[in-house]
Amino acid sequence: MKRMVTSLAIALLAVVAAPNFAKSEILAMMNYESKPADSLKALKLTGTGERREGIAVIDVDPKAATFGKILMDIPLPSDLVAHHIFYDRKMEKAYITALGKPELHVFKLNEFPYRLKRIAVPKCVMGEDVVFSEDNKTWYLTCMNSGNVYVGETATDKITGMIDIPGANPHGLVVLSDIDRLLVTSTITGDLKTPREELIVVQASTNKVLGKLKMSTKKSPSGVAPVEVLRVPGSNPAIVYTTNMFGAALWTAIWNPGTNNFDVAEAFDLAPVNGGVPLEIYFVDKGKTMYVTTANPGLMHIFDLSKNPAKPTLIKSIPTGQGAHHVGLTKDGRYGFVQNSFINLPGMRDGSVSVVDLKTQTVVASMDTLKNMGLNPNCIVLLPQWNDLAGH
Repeated sequence: MKRMVTSLAIALLAVVAAPNFAKSEILAMMNYESKPADSLKALKLTGTGERREGIAVIDVDPKAATFGKILMDIPLPSDLVAHHIFYDRKMEKAYITALGKPELHVFKLNEFPYRLKRIAVPKCVMGEDVVFSEDNKTWYLTCMNSGNVYVGETATDKITGMIDIPGANPHGLVVLSDIDRLLVTSTITGDLKTPREELIVVQASTNKVLGKLKMSTKKSPSGVAPVEVLRVPGSNPAIVYTTNMFGAALWTAIWNPGTNNFDVAEAFDLAPVNGGVPLEIYFVDKGKTMYVTTANPGLMHIFDLSKNPAKPTLIKSIPTGQGAHHVGLTKDGRYGFVQNSFINLPGMRDGSVSVVDLKTQTVVASMDTLKNMGLNPNCIVLLPQWNDLAGH
């Protein structure tokens, strides 16, 4: 009798708990903008109205009944040209950069509905990346077309300083507090006509510009346009990777304690594997695995760094969609969600999100909700419950 009662209790508990176990969702946040008129015509979409921008929260779990459903939609000014979404290291706040207005927006992730706060950055022509110090106390906003980097306090979001880099086009940035350095990529101007070729070396404690590192062996101006920069987690001496957007290559900058400077070298030529326009870098498995996106034609590359973190071995290049850009990675290492659109450029603005099963290394689904609405996602991050910062 006792065994029967126990069995019934277990069965009842299973029934009560079943809906929670059965529930499946992975929520992603994407800022979006309207597709250009020629893209809408190609997709045979009409009646989309005036230009539109916003932030959408969408279920991207391919196994969920609500896959592709918009659960929240926050409108943004139609002329903001919201660019990227960045989390602080604690994933308590989200920061949104803008290409169209000199302002940065921030909101707390534990407040519902989200309440966007505007931060004026009047000397920032085109806001690109927001990067945080290792202790999460300081943020840096890179500004293209104005040759500067804003410095702010994460706790209060007050502007505390500015790094002027005349002649540079700041885009990516990495903080290396253990060696008192910042590295800033100098990439292109907003019209894509003035690609640079260097990393700017800055003393982190003083914000003083110390010099620059040429990320190419070609004759200057090489126009390789280094765009993103990220440190291999735990590397000592520090190993930093950059993506040369117009050079179709990965380069490294490795700290040399003997010279008190960086040694730079090409780490991987992406051209032979059709890796045009390399953009984002992500590290997982404590820096043993690196993911890199290339926008033209649209690939997600998987590299093994376990043997030598400065010499990547290509495992696989996975076709996603034109404009492969940011990737949302789940904490459990199961999925990568590739956002396929790069600043609305022709041939690189598919508008879909490719769902990559990281175990089988295959695309298992495409989330086309925004694409079918005549919209392009400009960035993707998973909500903190699911999101792996992946070295960022």
